[in-house]
Amino acid sequence: MKNRFLLALLCQCFLLTAQQKEAPVSYTLGADLFYGSIILHNTDISHLITSHPSGLILALNRETFGEEAWESAFNYPDIGYSFIYQDMRNTVLGENYGLYAHYNFYLLNRALQFRVGQGIAYNTRPYDREENFRNNAYGTSFMSSTYLMLNYQKKGLLGPLGVKAGLSLVHYSNANVKAPNTSTNTFAFNAGLVYDMDHELVREYQVTPPGEIDRSMAYNLGFSTGINESDVIGSGQFPFYIFTASAEKRLGRFSAVHLGTDLFFSNFLKKLIRFQSVSFPELSVDPDTDYKRVGIFAGHELYINRMSIITQLGYYVYYPFDFEGRVYNRVGLKRYFGDRYYATLSLKSHAAKAEAVELGFGIKI
Repeated sequence: MKNRFLLALLCQCFLLTAQQKEAPVSYTLGADLFYGSIILHNTDISHLITSHPSGLILALNRETFGEEAWESAFNYPDIGYSFIYQDMRNTVLGENYGLYAHYNFYLLNRALQFRVGQGIAYNTRPYDREENFRNNAYGTSFMSSTYLMLNYQKKGLLGPLGVKAGLSLVHYSNANVKAPNTSTNTFAFNAGLVYDMDHELVREYQVTPPGEIDRSMAYNLGFSTGINESDVIGSGQFPFYIFTASAEKRLGRFSAVHLGTDLFFSNFLKKLIRFQSVSFPELSVDPDTDYKRVGIFAGHELYINRMSIITQLGYYVYYPFDFEGRVYNRVGLKRYFGDRYYATLSLKSHAAKAEAVELGFGIKI
């Protein structure tokens, strides 16, 4: 789950920007209680799984009716905000409070609802070398958080009131902004109520035809930055810089493919190289090893209005220092401002091992 949408503040930056001012307004409120278990995705957190976490999910949802082409294409999803309180039922892990933006997607005549939410969470008991050294899951109080829900929902059972029940998966991670960062994933059962604030409104869905799509080749230049730390606790947080160039081919209304290259200046590797050369002579690490890396990648972009979801798989062609292997992956969000300029928020990982949250901007030429 670390290579999912484990990206702080992306909800506020990218999600709730798709509605026209003249669109009809209809809101629903949701409240769910959940009860579940922490998944043992890494044996390093086995000492933290002592009970069954529980909590509360509150949501405000705005319905869409097809005023924009993307709404009808995705079966009229809801756009909303949500709040999660989770008691980890472990004194070492404490409690989590999260704020999210989310989409609700619908299937089976809108009876089956799938939600994906992304935001930021606050933990009450992060790692502390003296007072809470057993918490190797959360290295910081503020963390990126992603959650998924799959619900059966029945609205209007009693006037504006309906019911829902289903499954949830809640993930917390600081994406290696600071060590430690083993993270947690909670799988839970949830049940609750849905209140239709506009239950007397007659829903009239429409299909808006899309505009003309430019299928010609395009080229992107981008720059990303952030801070991160190696897995050595206390080794320090350092800035990183990434320069990216790619070619893009639009396949259709919703997708494009990319082929590009990344140049990485990851300053935390300087400290890690020196540390390994001194502390682990059996590794035969030269303290003058270059910390820079160069990768090539192939990727896909899924367009949802002015926002898109990017997924990439890369390979280091210049790799002087061995760190987590030559293959890397990236998943994130891109927000367009006009036809040429965009901002990105993404998570770079090596398989399920997160390396950094990347905040960037770029231009399409």
